[in-house]
Amino acid sequence: MSTVTPPAKKIGFLSFGAWHPGGGLTFTGSDALHQTVELAVAAEELGIDGAFVRIHHFARQLSSPFPLLAAIGVKTSRIEIGTGVIDMRYENPLYMAEAAAAADLLAGGRLQLGVSRGSPEPAWRGAEAFGYPADADDAREKTALFRAAVAGAGVVPADAGGRPGTALLAVQPQSPGLSDRIWWGSGSRETAVWAGEQGMNLMSSTLLLEDTRVPFDELQAEQIELFRNAWSKAGHVGEPRVSVSRSVMPITSDLDRRLFGGDANEDQVGWLDGAVSRFGRSYTGEPDRIADELAGDTAVQAADTLLLTVPSQLGVDYNAAMLETIARDIAPAIGWRPSNVTDPVA
Repeated sequence: MSTVTPPAKKIGFLSFGAWHPGGGLTFTGSDALHQTVELAVAAEELGIDGAFVRIHHFARQLSSPFPLLAAIGVKTSRIEIGTGVIDMRYENPLYMAEAAAAADLLAGGRLQLGVSRGSPEPAWRGAEAFGYPADADDAREKTALFRAAVAGAGVVPADAGGRPGTALLAVQPQSPGLSDRIWWGSGSRETAVWAGEQGMNLMSSTLLLEDTRVPFDELQAEQIELFRNAWSKAGHVGEPRVSVSRSVMPITSDLDRRLFGGDANEDQVGWLDGAVSRFGRSYTGEPDRIADELAGDTAVQAADTLLLTVPSQLGVDYNAAMLETIARDIAPAIGWRPSNVTDPVA
């Protein structure tokens, strides 16, 4: 069993940035982008630690992360800014390295980039439409090149008078430390071990592409332990970070009850992406009850970072109020405290 004690607990929000012209308070792509920036500013004022966005393509959701991350970076000063996750099948790793470094420099070194093979997209062979192979293994190869590029490795020979020279050129700009802030979005125990071997941080969401008939949080805690053991065995320096995502919806009003009062609050098992998968439960109800239940979630306790999925289509005011309730009445039960704020949440 691992004896590693996780660092101080952090919480952040995770937004899909969904919009729809026919409902909610987020009607357009412009609404989704501006509201995400506004929510990040509000979250920072609450003492929340992270603002993360989920990236999808060919859907009414956030899709192009780096302009958005840069905008959040220049509007905030402390909060971590990240992705959960970027589907590497759709990316040019060297262009991505340039964009990521630029956004990180504008944010003062606060990017925490989650990357992975990604989840199923609505488009048939969407990555091929972007000009890239659809093979899942290609995501790992691209990730290796991207990590080398942000670490400052030479990736292309210099031009020596019309022929390749011996010197290798790195992409520019470079943002020191960014290479240590890359996370792999893992959907299974096997890929978590691989991420640990590679020396990346671990990002685990509300589903796993496997099922061992144990509660989701226990399966995810096993995934985290295997990751940390693989990291240590590979001899990597430092302590890796681990995040898990949860849907936490405190009910404090009639509107909350109408929107979320019918949640089952239990794990589900289904078929996703060619595998029997286990989906984690939601945490919906009175704040004190959620606090007790979340404190007993073994994976939440094992991770150092909890990402809270937000119903982005309900607008900034609703989500900021929900995050304030979680920060005040729920998050302290898992060991979280607001950081770097003048007036901590009471």
